[in-house]
Amino acid sequence: MDAGGPIILFDTDCVLCSSMVAFVLARESAPVLRFAGAWSEEGLALAARHGLARQDLNDTFAVIDGSVALLRSDAGMIVLRHLRAPWRWLAVLRLVPRPLRDAVYGFVARRRYRWFGQRSDCTVVPADQRHRFIGVRGRPATS
Repeated sequence: MDAGGPIILFDTDCVLCSSMVAFVLARESAPVLRFAGAWSEEGLALAARHGLARQDLNDTFAVIDGSVALLRSDAGMIVLRHLRAPWRWLAVLRLVPRPLRDAVYGFVARRRYRWFGQRSDCTVVPADQRHRFIGVRGRPATS
């Protein structure tokens, strides 16, 4: 997973996070984003290479863009840049001060399991996109 576009490092047991992956897959402007399970051996190693501990991954998803790890709302802003319009237009939220963006992000992140649920490996990985995932067992897509 060293060559290519940014890598989204996400909680594969979080229904909200897995839904976000499905949302991104359906709305990307080009298939360049890659996805890594945060709790997998590969995901934890990738996080560690970028100075992130397991606890960091409990609080946020991360986007590894080259040699930089982006967290919380900054990670979301990078993902928005890779979506088709009108979704990419939400990147205007970058004008909102980071502390405020991150406070809203943290509010939702702390409640994500309670509000959206948690299931072991709930991510659905489309067969034709399997090559873009690492450390994600996921459920097969149904036809």
